[in-house]
Amino acid sequence: MFLISKLVWIFAQPLSLAFFLVFLTLLAGLLRWRILSLLGATGSALILFVTLYTTAGNLLMQGLEQRFAKPAADPESLQCMIVLGGGFENEVNTARHGIEFNSGADRFIEALRLAQKFPQSRILVSGGDGSISGIYEGDAAASERFFPIFGVGRDRLIEERQSRTTFENAVKTKEFLASQGLSNCLLITSGFHMPRSVGIFRKLGIDIVPWPTDYRTDGQVRLGFDFTQPNLNAQNMATAIREWYGLVGYYLAGRTSELYPQ
Repeated sequence: MFLISKLVWIFAQPLSLAFFLVFLTLLAGLLRWRILSLLGATGSALILFVTLYTTAGNLLMQGLEQRFAKPAADPESLQCMIVLGGGFENEVNTARHGIEFNSGADRFIEALRLAQKFPQSRILVSGGDGSISGIYEGDAAASERFFPIFGVGRDRLIEERQSRTTFENAVKTKEFLASQGLSNCLLITSGFHMPRSVGIFRKLGIDIVPWPTDYRTDGQVRLGFDFTQPNLNAQNMATAIREWYGLVGYYLAGRTSELYPQ
């Protein structure tokens, strides 16, 4: 299942689809299949234009981010928090033995803030190597270097280093929580990732409090043209589409009880 999901994403993301339609257009042109060639060229151009020069991807991202609102205030007390991996540049950290973050860094920055405010709390970091090769260290390993720098002792960390997917995050986390006698933890992950994550945790009967972070939109996106930031538009489109692939796939596989949890 893990390998299949990785391969599907390689070929099904928007820019990959546009490339394959270009290839189809060229092949159809060589074979003088004019209608197929025209359809391929039109489809490719449409995907590229919508992905690069409209707010469609940002609008999809915003919808995901708004499914679970972040509480207006911190909890009065905090026993534990679960941080889902996805914030570290694992390939770079494996090679350089450093602490390099990607755009999901807010997951760990927010966990650090809460850990310093609630010194009695435990931090379960769930995240192994999610690459196909499996040769890199995961977020849990990198967090062992990150948190102590800011005064959070290693004795407060619970490192789950085996999971490669969100579903495995939840399954492994359930085992660790049971072994540590912890429950009703905050679930910290990116806002766009929260619907799928909550759906899986609910299905497994894990009591959590959604604590979204790492927002990519301002909450006021409207559908329209945007020629100012094609790279960001494409990135948000790809991320949102990937989440929707996950939502649909997990629902059909019975790993969630709701297609679009809220």
